[in-house]
Order: sequence, then structure tokens, then C-alpha cells
Amino acid sequence: MTASLSRKIIHVDMDAFYASVEQRDNPELRGMPLAVGGSAARGVVAAASYEARKFGVHSAMPSVTAKRKCPDLIFVPPRFEVYKAVSQQIREIFAEYTPLIEPLSLDEAYLDVTENLKGMEVATEIALEIRAKIKDVTGLNASAGISYNKFLAKMASDLNKPNGQAVITPKNGPGFVESLPVKKFHGVGPATAERMRRCGIETGLDLKSKSLEFLSAHFGKSGPYFYGIARGVDERQVRPDRVRKSVGAEDTFAEDLDDLESATAELRPLADKVWRYCEAQGISGKTVTVKIKYSDFTQATRSRTGVFPAASGADIVESASTLLASVFPFKRSVRLLGVTLSSLTRDQGDTGTEPPQLDLDF
Repeated sequence: MTASLSRKIIHVDMDAFYASVEQRDNPELRGMPLAVGGSAARGVVAAASYEARKFGVHSAMPSVTAKRKCPDLIFVPPRFEVYKAVSQQIREIFAEYTPLIEPLSLDEAYLDVTENLKGMEVATEIALEIRAKIKDVTGLNASAGISYNKFLAKMASDLNKPNGQAVITPKNGPGFVESLPVKKFHGVGPATAERMRRCGIETGLDLKSKSLEFLSAHFGKSGPYFYGIARGVDERQVRPDRVRKSVGAEDTFAEDLDDLESATAELRPLADKVWRYCEAQGISGKTVTVKIKYSDFTQATRSRTGVFPAASGADIVESASTLLASVFPFKRSVRLLGVTLSSLTRDQGDTGTEPPQLDLDF
């Protein structure tokens, strides 16, 4: 057995995290269809309770669509500071078992427990203990996937949700992948799934039938990754220092904006939010991207890369304003704007490491 096949990886994923925290803290919301974020008329759903999911409500869905699907849907504003505090409690539980923790977001993480701090040999027992401790400390349910690599652990964590866990072993990993539609693969979004369909790839078995050369030609740098996971192979390590590729903030407005002056004014608090995070982390970036979502929910992005990293929030505002002006007059009213800084680097005095992956919520 190779080293990669003998690894023990756990993917822990909190169940409907934001919504579950709200239901925990407000007994009147328990058992009710709940959406965190947005409102009955504006914005998008950040998270939905399982009661709401039964009606087809899900995260990133426009609020008006969610309300149409579930007329009794209750909207509550997000409390990100609370979610972050609970997330820290969960991370502290993880740290009792392994230092090899790779957070993906506030509510999910990979853990490498091959050599763990408890000296436990069975990863499924570790996952059971972790989930029980999370429930005891936070009152929340977590699901887990256990496998020999990150891709399969992530896929396994969805198999017995909510409040369950599943194992995919080296013996059944390749067969599991073959039978799965590629649109359900973690890392394959709708656009990639459609490109695969046009190439005659709809299942893991279809993907496995394609050569490395074919996949590289059609999917570029992702080709080798797709070639590997089609065979149940994923050599990626659990990385506690997982890099953040960008820092961004966005806002949905109470009323749509039509004029450039008003829209430009909304860029400053977004840029300031981004820059405060960058200053705290000692990082900056060369590429500024502006996201514009219109009243019909279509969207556009514009990017600009400078020779040097941004030196202040004002630099980000200046670039963002220029980018926004490039799409004026707007084809429709603007309901949302976002500002993202990427091509990240550390300030002088860099230690040679990249900034950690953290969430920045607006």
C-alpha cells in the first residue's frame, strides 16, 4: 500500500451552519424554514435551514426566488461575529486531535489524522468523537467524511447528511467515483460540467476513459487533477497554511442604483473593508476586480492589474472606480457591487509564507 493510500483524511462539515446557530440561539426558529441573509424583497440567501431546503431553497439563491419557493420562509440577518466565535470553538476541538487542519470556510475543514495526537488508529472513531464533542460544546450537528484523500473525504461527508458520516476505503474509492455524475464532483461547477458534457463526459467512468493528454488539452491545468480523481487518486496534502488567493467584500443595496456617482460612492466602504483585512494580515495585491450584479441578476466583472501592489485603500478605490466607470452607462440598474483584491503578496519583511485562508464577510 502506498503512502497516499494509507492516509487517513477526515472532512468535517457543519450542517446548515449559519441557520443552525440561529435556531440554537432562538428556540422560536427551531423547526421553521429559515434563511440567513437577504430579505423578502432584496439580497441573496447566505444559508438555509433543512426545513427550508425541502422547498428547494439554498445558499446564493435570490431572496425573491426563495420566498416564492417557500412562502413561509423566515429571513434573519447574519451575525458573522457569532459564527466566527463558534467556528473557533470547533477549530479548538480539531486541534485536540491533529495539528494538520486545513479550514475551507467557517463551517468545514480537512483533518489529516494519519498520525494523530490521541494515538487512535481508526479514523471513523476519531470522526465520531469529534462530532460528539462539537455537539456537546456548541449544541450543533456536524457531518463527516472519511477516506484516504481529500477529494473522496469531501464527497463522503455529503453521503449521510445531516448529522452522519460515511467512509470511502481505498478498495471501493475508484468504483465510487466511476458511478458518480461528474456534476456532483467537488470542484466541478456548472460551467465545467457543461464543458465535460460536450466532451462526452457525464460520469466518473466517462472521465476515466479520457487520456491525460485529452483532459489537459480541454481543461488545461485542471486536466491532471481530473485524470487522477477519475481513478480515485488525489495526492493533495492537508495544508494548515492553505493560501488565500483573494480578499473581497460585496454588498446588496436596499434600492437599485442607476447613476455612476452613487454607485462609485458605494465602492469606498467595500475597499476599506478589504484594506483593513490586508493591513491586519500584512498583505496586499496587484489585481483589483469589480463585480457588478444588475437588477435582472445578470452580472459582469472587470479587472485591472497594476505594476505594484496596492499601498492603501485609496489605491483600491481608484482602480475600482475606473473599472466601474468602464461599464457606465449601466445596461440595467445595479443591485450589488463587489470589490476583490488578488495576486496577493506580503509586505516587505515577508517570511516567505503566504497568508492563511480566512473568511472575510461583509
